[in-house]
Amino acid sequence: MTIEYGVWGLRLALGVVFGLSAAGKFADLAGTRTAVGEFGIPLRWVPAIAWGLPVAEAAVAAGLLPPWTAAPAALVAVLLLLVFSGAVARLLRQGRHPSCSCFGAASSAPIGARTLVRNGVLLLLSVAAVVGALRYSHIPEVLPVDRAVGMAVVAVFAAALAWLWGEVRALRRRLDQQALSTLGAEGLPVGAVAPEFELLNMSGGRTNLESLLSSGRALLLVFVHPGCEMCAALARELPRWQARSADALTIAVLGNGEVEPHAVWAREQGLGDIPMLVQQGNEAALRYRVRGTPSGVLITAEGKVAAPVARGAMAVRDLIGLAKPTGMQRASARNGQSVSHAG
Repeated sequence: MTIEYGVWGLRLALGVVFGLSAAGKFADLAGTRTAVGEFGIPLRWVPAIAWGLPVAEAAVAAGLLPPWTAAPAALVAVLLLLVFSGAVARLLRQGRHPSCSCFGAASSAPIGARTLVRNGVLLLLSVAAVVGALRYSHIPEVLPVDRAVGMAVVAVFAAALAWLWGEVRALRRRLDQQALSTLGAEGLPVGAVAPEFELLNMSGGRTNLESLLSSGRALLLVFVHPGCEMCAALARELPRWQARSADALTIAVLGNGEVEPHAVWAREQGLGDIPMLVQQGNEAALRYRVRGTPSGVLITAEGKVAAPVARGAMAVRDLIGLAKPTGMQRASARNGQSVSHAG
């Protein structure tokens, strides 16, 4: 009887996964259409696939429950996962990392190796569900009603909790975006004291502004998003720029979200010894009034804002020229002249 419980539990678990995926896509159809387009689907097919995919996932979730449809539903799950995994692998080979949106707005992280690992696990479970549904075709009918129903109720509660958790994450992102949009003028005034921050680093600890300035060099904060192609192109140039200005400048890269995807992204871009730091709610971007990515903020060795926010790769590169001693002197002279004229 243990195997029968395992087969039923597996079908319920897969039903929860595909049900949440379908619900998330239906709740954010605009984001689903965007994600489908970023996966390279021809424009004329995007609306149909954006609707058809969650419909298919909902059908899989419902079909896994009755014994007479469980095997076909699990087989469709296998096919969907194979197609999706193939598309992800193709994009990764091309160096592209669009947002997954696998569960709607709750999953805006860019695709990566982790996506393939997750799909591989789901694929194995789906194959096991096909085999289980064929070999034990009378489940859940052979199980005691109270236990079969009890397991289904637990699955529903688990799905509800997962949905609420995803909604909280999506709400947090929307609040961050709203806060960024109401900051007023972008960037802090030149000469303002740089706000403190303490962010997660890739080794599991925390890094603050004071430690980044402890070397006595200027600091360039580069704000990025792993799903941004311009950010990736800029990040690949940073090690070369850091080597050329190592005596005058420290570079740190700042993202927002979960540590693991950023660690993978940093390795893929070859950041090397350049610190990759992760915000948990755009806290550094809010304090420095940074509204988009890629953007750069240059801070003097004394801990003051040295220049306006630089938006875009070329503007960030120009900040590195300012960080060199001659550049800093020119910037200071310009700032001094503007103050004297104002007085």
